[in-house]
Amino acid sequence: MKKFFLAVSFIFLAQFISNWAVKNVFAFQGPPGCNQDCASCHSLSKDEATKMLKADITDIRKAPVGGLWEVEGLQNGKKFIIYIDYGKKFVLLVNNFIPVADIGKPPQLKKLDLSKIPTEDAVVMGNPKAKYKIIVFDDVECPYCKKLHYEIKKIISERKDIAFLIKLFPLDIHPTAYEKSKSVYCNNKSEKLLDDAFEGKTLPKADCDAKVIDENIKLAKNLGISGTPAIIFPDGRLLPGYVEAPTLIKMLESPEQ
Repeated sequence: MKKFFLAVSFIFLAQFISNWAVKNVFAFQGPPGCNQDCASCHSLSKDEATKMLKADITDIRKAPVGGLWEVEGLQNGKKFIIYIDYGKKFVLLVNNFIPVADIGKPPQLKKLDLSKIPTEDAVVMGNPKAKYKIIVFDDVECPYCKKLHYEIKKIISERKDIAFLIKLFPLDIHPTAYEKSKSVYCNNKSEKLLDDAFEGKTLPKADCDAKVIDENIKLAKNLGISGTPAIIFPDGRLLPGYVEAPTLIKMLESPEQ
């Protein structure tokens, strides 16, 4: 399940719920006799919320907007606040309602056309002849790319049938990532220099044109990739963001979503 680290705007929430209620979408509204206080007819216990969200729940209270519970909890030591409707069928995450039944299920991932992604320029990590090849758009100064890099190393040390093709994709927010990416590419797409880049070591100056880096930036934009890391499975599924090795392998081997 994705982590529930949320920043929900009250103004947005009020406008969203107000419009939603006007359209009579609240199937959970209580029968006559509740004195317009739906909370008097509905309840949500910590045990229920814990089972629903698979997290440690610390407090449950009426939300500032009618028809919702405001649920506070901890996951991996970090605080989150989310909203659950009185019918206990939906959870409000930022600006989306999702069915409770879908919590914990793998996300529905966008699929890309792999024929549009050249990999000749990629840094190969693992066996080039591996059965499974996973493409990763990486920024050498992205902290989550660095975390994923270590997870990739764990995987290729244990699984000779999995290889990773690293597409160097420096983001504008990391001003020196562009030159570092060029250096890695110009030095025979060196995995060692990729390691050094993630370790923050000084890299040799790029001694080639490395137009491929600009092409990667353009390609990412065309594919709808705006952040790193971006993981693309052999069937084209795009997973934006960092995951740990066991999750990545499970998703690789799971049926197509």
